[in-house]
Formats: sequence, C-alpha cells, structure tokens
Amino acid sequence: MNSLNISKAVELRRDLHKNPEVSNEETWTKARLMAFLKMHTQLEIVDRGAWFYAVYTSERPNGKLAFRADIDAIRMDETLEIPHASINPGVSHKCGHDGHAAALACFALEVDEKGCDNDVFFIFQHAEETGDGAKVCASLMKERKIDAIFAFHNMSGMEKNAVYVIDGTSHFASKGMSLYMKGKPSHASQPELGINPAFAIAEIIGKIPAWCQPEKNRGLVLCTVIQIDVGEKAFGVSASTGVLRLTIRAQYEDEMDRLENAIAEYAHDLCKDQGMALDITYTDSFPETSNHKDSSDKIRAVCKAQGIRLVEMQEGFRASEDFGYYLKETSGAIFYIGNGMDYPPIHTHLYDFPDDCIERAVAVFKGLAGMKA
Repeated sequence: MNSLNISKAVELRRDLHKNPEVSNEETWTKARLMAFLKMHTQLEIVDRGAWFYAVYTSERPNGKLAFRADIDAIRMDETLEIPHASINPGVSHKCGHDGHAAALACFALEVDEKGCDNDVFFIFQHAEETGDGAKVCASLMKERKIDAIFAFHNMSGMEKNAVYVIDGTSHFASKGMSLYMKGKPSHASQPELGINPAFAIAEIIGKIPAWCQPEKNRGLVLCTVIQIDVGEKAFGVSASTGVLRLTIRAQYEDEMDRLENAIAEYAHDLCKDQGMALDITYTDSFPETSNHKDSSDKIRAVCKAQGIRLVEMQEGFRASEDFGYYLKETSGAIFYIGNGMDYPPIHTHLYDFPDDCIERAVAVFKGLAGMKA
C-alpha cells in the first residue's frame, strides 16, 4: 500500500475532525472531500446535492461494486486537547465518520493509482446519524446496477485492528415514535369534567412489558420510554394535553413494525374511548441492517487471504445504522474494525478515531475489490 496515500488520508481525517458538521449540514465536509479527490485522482465525481459519489471505470470490468462512508458528525462538545480538535462549538466527530470518510478517500486513491478489474463507486453519504442519508443514496444501487456494496464501522470494545463480521442482522431496526394527545381541560377540583391524557399514557406504558415479551417474538424487541410531558405547572388546572415519546427497536424489522402497529392501535382505541384527539409522528427511522451471507463470506475470504484476524460476531448491535437501506436494494455487508478493547467508546467525550484503522479498512476494501493489499 502506498504510504504516501495513508499520510494524505490521515491529514484529511484530522482536517475533517477539526471542521465537523451535523446531519444534513455537511456543506464544508462534502466540498473538502470532493476537492481532495479532484486534486489527487482522475476519478469521475458526481455531485448529488447533499451527497456525492466518485466512479472508477475499469477497462474490462467483472462487475460493479460500491463502497460507502458516512460523513456527518454529532452534537457533542469537543473536550480533548488535540491539535485537530473541533473548532465548531457543540459539534464533534465522536462516532468516527471522519475516519470512515478518510479511509474511503484513501481507497479511492489506491484504485485510481493501481487500477481494478471492477467498476468501483465511492459513496460519500450525508446524514447517517438521523437515518436520512442512505434512504436517498440507496437509489444508486438500482440506478447504476450495483452488484454489491460494502462499508465498515470502527468499534471500541473490540480487539485492536481485528475485523468482525456477522451474517444476517448486524444492526437492529429502530424509530422514534411520538404520541400527541389532546383532551379537555377542567378545574383541578373537578377533574371529572375534563379529559386528562395522563391515564391513557399510563395505560400504554403499562402494556410495554407484554408487547416485548421474549416468548412472543423471534428476536429481541424493545420499547424505551424517552419522554412523558403532560399538562403544565398549574396546580389549579387538570391537564388536557400530553405527549409520550418512545423509541421502538427490534432485531427484525417486521417485529418492530408489529410493535409499532400494536402501540398505534391501542393508543387510537384508548383515545377514541376517552374522547381525545391523537396524532402520531415518527423520526430517526432506521431499517434492520441485514448482511447478505455471500458478501459476508467475501469479507471472511479477504481476511483469510491477508492474514487479518477475523472474529465472528454472535449477535448484532442494538444500535441502528442506515446502511440497511442499501442492503434492501442489492447484496452487501458491513464489517467492523476494532479500536481496542479498552479504547474510549464512540459517542463519548474521550473518543477520537484511531488513525491506524484507516490502513486496515483500505486493505479490506482493496481485497473486496479484487486488488492486491
């Protein structure tokens, strides 16, 4: 592997870390990545507005492969005293998307320099953290007839630079669910003259354990109470409005859908019986990310050929990942590279993407593309 390309990628990664942008606001990030590829490669670059992709066209392609990196940051203060610390208050790359993007850019340099027997699409995707990005970008799979797509995520609590993989569910499906209820106010001394949503909300919460019973589901199903907001601080008034916010999550997407329907139907029946209006909204929707075995097997084969330590995961992550949208459209898989067993967890103040993870990611990507490491 070209050590100069690694050095360029590390410099890029630190620049991205210094200038983080949250989901759907990645204007500078996108421009910086596009400029990097224009400066260092001859790849075709296609601007799609909020996101972009680059293309290597092979003279004799065996197939069409895509590789994806997410580029957004999260809302969290940077507290580390490092040269490349975030200069944007309240925003930082605490999930490692700066490293994902830099690794994909480095891979692009390698493909452009050494060639490949496949057409290769390098997707730089916005808004992974909110689940918005892949939903849009996944259309490229059918549009360009992509045979398979791959991605990686760095993970703490995993052996340093080992590659982890699993068949089937690698990330649970999830979505935020907000139930808005509107009843009728009354004086607190005459609650029977009003309609207070607190009781309906309490009944819904009381049903959660039954909906999530393990014996009723194939996989793990979770419903987490996020917020309860009923009435206001007015002790003379019986509450008439309320909202219940839940995160629903499941190992299998169909079981999350079943949970969602059960909650919605029960809430509608309660509100109808009690004379309340109900409105339900959703946010941060993520599909189940389910690796295709043929693609997971390719990751295994690459690791074996390169002598990379491979660990078989016994279960997927409860946390969601929007890469699942791509896997609904074509074959593919996401794998994980360990930051170290005791490395600070992602989404915490002490975390910073480990630069040596870039070389490992590029090596696996090159193997999947049919190139020599």
